[in-house]
Amino acid sequence: MVTKNFFSTSKSSIKQIAIGGFDGVHYAHQSLINRLINGAVVVIESSYANLTPHTTRAEYITIPIIFFKLEDIKNLSGKEFTQKLQNIFPSLEKIIVGYDFHFGKNRASSAYDLQKIFDGDVEIVGEIKLDNISVHSKIIRQHLINGDIEVATKLLKHPYKIKGTHIKGQGIGKSEFVPTINIEIKDYLLPKEGVYISKSLIDNKLYNSITFFGHRVTTDGSFAVETYILDNNFNQDVDSIEIELYSRVRDNQKFDTYQDLKNAIQKDIKDAREYFEIE
Repeated sequence: MVTKNFFSTSKSSIKQIAIGGFDGVHYAHQSLINRLINGAVVVIESSYANLTPHTTRAEYITIPIIFFKLEDIKNLSGKEFTQKLQNIFPSLEKIIVGYDFHFGKNRASSAYDLQKIFDGDVEIVGEIKLDNISVHSKIIRQHLINGDIEVATKLLKHPYKIKGTHIKGQGIGKSEFVPTINIEIKDYLLPKEGVYISKSLIDNKLYNSITFFGHRVTTDGSFAVETYILDNNFNQDVDSIEIELYSRVRDNQKFDTYQDLKNAIQKDIKDAREYFEIE
């Protein structure tokens, strides 16, 4: 169990909690969280959470959070899990969950079972849609896989963010094309291969950028994540980086010559500058 954002708040004073996976902390998740009064968020952390893996959810949740690893609680019955929550929060009066919430061993208990098990108020929040699209983590994942970054952003209600570390690239970007930051990404879902307009957070400063995800089919064929910073004066060492995605420019393409690839990159940069209204 991991506790985040508890500040001076005591668990014994918490009267309301919202429970779920909260991967992505999207619009529907926020609707649960915003219903809390004197509350906390209980996150069930599982291996398939790759929109906001591990404790990165805390960036979007300002009230107290407790993280449970699924492995640690998956064999508890519905009653045992509910009792565990009441032991942690002895003043608990209300639990808020989504309509599709399941818990207990083999996910045998539903949100409606929780209403029978818990001796208090259980509020079940129904399906939430935006532009007739169900707001759900699995739906957002599919839009990212399809490259529909604008739709994913709409459902998230914040830009999709990926964190990584700077690694050595193939060494021809600066000499043949443009200097890029090569990035190793772990745990996060990567979008469809292609070029994206982005912003990159480096040493607490946000830069306009353009980012490539995919196999370098024109050069060495290896998979890469590369970001080009649009600031012409950018020239610094980078250890870690956060990338926010805003718009998809084009598919990954194989070019006949390096010059054709260089021309395409210059066009990508021009499109990004126009997006950010940079002269």
